[in-house]
Amino acid sequence: MTTFVVVLLVLAGGAVGASLRYVLDGYVKAAAGKSMPWGTLAVNLLGAGALGALHGAGTGTYVEALMGTGLCGALTTFSTFELDTVHLIQDGAYTRAAVNAAGSLLLGFAAFTALHAAFA
Repeated sequence: MTTFVVVLLVLAGGAVGASLRYVLDGYVKAAAGKSMPWGTLAVNLLGAGALGALHGAGTGTYVEALMGTGLCGALTTFSTFELDTVHLIQDGAYTRAAVNAAGSLLLGFAAFTALHAAFA
């Protein structure tokens, strides 16, 4: 398959992933409130777990382009995670900022690792 086709697969997956992030983040914020960035955490954990499963299953270049780079790459958001943490610090919510930062990294790693092992 050509590089152009792989780029199209990433583009298609990215369109779905970005749309899913928007919808899921909104649902989680509506359900859990805005005192903690639960929506960002939810999409990042979902994406980390999905990428772990894909990589563990050894899906191959084209599926990883569509689902890994495209969908999971657009679903997850490191920049929003950073911004959410900075906002918590600016609001003086230092404990919540630390819990958000440490929890996101540790839980994301755990989700990736667990699903990678489960699908390997």
